[in-house]
Amino acid sequence: MGDMVIWKDHGELFVRYKKNPILTVEDWPYQANSVFNPAAVIVDGKTLLLVRVEDHRGFSHFTIARSNNGVDGWEIDTEPTFAPDPVNYPEEIYGIEDPRITYIDEMGKWAVAYTAFSDSGPLTSLAFTENFRTFERMGPTMPPENKDAAIFPVKFNNRWAMLHRPVSNIAGAKANIWISFSPDMKYWGEHEVLLYAREGGWWDARKIGLSPQPIRVSDGWLIMYHGVRQTTSKASYRLGMALLDPEDPRKVLHRSEGWVFGPRELYERSGDVNDVVFPCGWVLVGDEIRIYYGSADTSVSLATAKVCDVLNYIHQCPEEQCPEDYCRFFEEHKHVTP
Repeated sequence: MGDMVIWKDHGELFVRYKKNPILTVEDWPYQANSVFNPAAVIVDGKTLLLVRVEDHRGFSHFTIARSNNGVDGWEIDTEPTFAPDPVNYPEEIYGIEDPRITYIDEMGKWAVAYTAFSDSGPLTSLAFTENFRTFERMGPTMPPENKDAAIFPVKFNNRWAMLHRPVSNIAGAKANIWISFSPDMKYWGEHEVLLYAREGGWWDARKIGLSPQPIRVSDGWLIMYHGVRQTTSKASYRLGMALLDPEDPRKVLHRSEGWVFGPRELYERSGDVNDVVFPCGWVLVGDEIRIYYGSADTSVSLATAKVCDVLNYIHQCPEEQCPEDYCRFFEEHKHVTP
């Protein structure tokens, strides 16, 4: 498996905005418990965040915040932009969560993949919009339990592709990132695991999931994913990266071994859910990648990195390992004393 690739700034590739968090409930024009986990895109030269807003019942909806510079001066819709519709879509009875947005040039529309919280558990759903005022729902794309979905912006062999993360209730089952394909974005099949959660003491052992939408870079599809490490005292959400083949996203070219961003500051370590950094959106602005993330399931924060640094980092990371490789690695190193 080789030597682990590390980075400066205490192992973190992305640099936090010094005035984080950039959005809190104090900024909101109506009552809310928390604002977090925003999707992020550039529309008409402005940064648009589709923010998850949790109300005082514990149910979530989405509200848009816009900024000319993507940092401050946010203009927030005065009421929910995209609210649950449990009458027509009963799978949304307990709210909608964690949107991820992709522009589909072939359709001239934005695809919004999100989690609908049904009475059978969370499932992935899809909607389209041309203007971020009205939304056309497609309904569920995967049955429960499933989360962390996003659509690729182009077809592969005349099929649309979606990443998602099913979860099994069977004791000991891992939560891996899957990829599925569809001719029409309504009916999905050809399901297979894309990234496996690791084993043992790894930072991304047992449970992983997609974070922002896939983004096209010079030599592939860059994805960021979250890994959850459960200890006796807590669970921590940290972020890693992978690079997928530009023509066949089922092929993982590189995957980070160490995490590149994790909870460190007080606003990330203390909140409704402690020790969580959770981005659902990122954008390219010049030579910079900006990730907009939920901090401790309470507020919205921003971190940035140079595109060249991110690409240099991911190209130094090893090729993806299959589960058998990890088992072999553990067997070879089980007697090594730290």
